[in-house]
Amino acid sequence: MGRPAPKSSRGLRTRAALVAAAREVFERDGFLDARTSDIAKAAGVASGSFYTYFDGKDEIFAEVVRQLREEMLHPHVRERTGVDDPRELIAAANAEYLRSYRRHARLMAVLEQVSQVDESFRALRYERGSALIERNAAMIAELQRLGRADAALDARATALSLSAMVSRTAYLVFVGGEPVPFDTLVETVNRLWFNALRLS
Repeated sequence: MGRPAPKSSRGLRTRAALVAAAREVFERDGFLDARTSDIAKAAGVASGSFYTYFDGKDEIFAEVVRQLREEMLHPHVRERTGVDDPRELIAAANAEYLRSYRRHARLMAVLEQVSQVDESFRALRYERGSALIERNAAMIAELQRLGRADAALDARATALSLSAMVSRTAYLVFVGGEPVPFDTLVETVNRLWFNALRLS
């Protein structure tokens, strides 16, 4: 899915404007009610120009989701923060994820809805989640190797369980409206991670 990127700088700017506009329209109207004509209008281009860059609503939504995935993965926390302590690394990663989820809550709600009825977007959602799980599994396995985390745990199953816990909790708070203060949320998910891993 997806056309080749335009070669001209003007084409690249127009495509980027369409993607940014699509994000606004999807967040405002949801996927089902969003129209390509509204996306083109929000981007300041003619309706027909939309199809120069995208085949339809599904394709541009997939691009919006791809960008969202890149924004929310937050790789290389250790390299960016200079932190080595496992507790601090986990706390930093959880805080970054929850801040991102809060910032993108409306779009996350749309993705959740679409993935329930469309197989291709269900696969995109799974791919996004899998990348996060694999990263966390690698971290857990390294902590086990160093004797810092419970060696009896299966690293990937643990990463799956803890990642799902954080993700679903974020959905219930930032989309569902559960009244949990942000600092309390971060402190709670961090403590659950530490206790589950039995971090030394």
